Amino acid sequence: MDPRIYNAPTKNTWCAGCGDFAILRALKLALAEQVIAPHEVLVVSGIGCGSKLPDYMNVNGFMTIHGRPLPVATGAALANPELKVVVVNGDGDSYGIGGNHFLHTCRRNPNITHIVENNQVYGLTKGQYSPTSDKGYVTTTSPDGSMEMALNPLAVALAAGSTFVARGFAGDPKQMAQLIVAGMQHNGYALIDVLQPCVTFNRVNTYDWYRSRIYKLDEMDETYDPSSSEAAWEKAHEWEERIPTGILYNREGIPTYEDQVIQLRDNSPLKGTLSLWDDPRPEQYESLKEQFV
Repeated sequence: MDPRIYNAPTKNTWCAGCGDFAILRALKLALAEQVIAPHEVLVVSGIGCGSKLPDYMNVNGFMTIHGRPLPVATGAALANPELKVVVVNGDGDSYGIGGNHFLHTCRRNPNITHIVENNQVYGLTKGQYSPTSDKGYVTTTSPDGSMEMALNPLAVALAAGSTFVARGFAGDPKQMAQLIVAGMQHNGYALIDVLQPCVTFNRVNTYDWYRSRIYKLDEMDETYDPSSSEAAWEKAHEWEERIPTGILYNREGIPTYEDQVIQLRDNSPLKGTLSLWDDPRPEQYESLKEQFV
């Protein structure tokens, strides 16, 4: 399938060189490789630079309030298990304001794919430090440097029970697309943390900074076993001088949240019928719409 089918006419407002461009491209490539039609996928986002992504794609999109994409996406997956549900949001939206939802989504294991645009800064609101900013990181609102230790999202995901944990890099959209495909084909919650520069506000974690440290797990260690939680835990804590990318952890055979909902075993809500609407009339539709306007 031609990835251009997902192109939208909306004018893009990201800064030139932003890593979000590569994430957008990788998501289109991943959908095209799987031959997923635009109406078969839902992209849910929150608030932030990268959360504008649904506006730039010809797919079903839903922009939630800050930090709430994961519960909304879980609800969508429950309502229509046949829909491919993808969440795309930033590190602040996901790990900060939405941190509680992130934690519980890991343990619930809904069948959704979560792509986090991790630029280690709040880009939309002018460069405040985020949960993944390194300790000592200096910003306009923290001139003495952040006093807090950086959150390790991969370790948190593993500790919370996530069944698929991967890391990508915006400088390598081809690998990123492969990770998104693997995450979407995984039966359960798939976290793909994408390291990306913020070319406007983060002058520390640049493309060159990442490239001098990043290595691909599958190329560096052909014996690496992503089904090993111990190996994944060790790799999740590599930072500073060496940063692994690829699939750190992949555990299959764990029931998804949807698998355990009794009401979904016979049929999905989308295919079910509502007794009050067995013989709907136009005026009933209008009455229903008025309740939500």
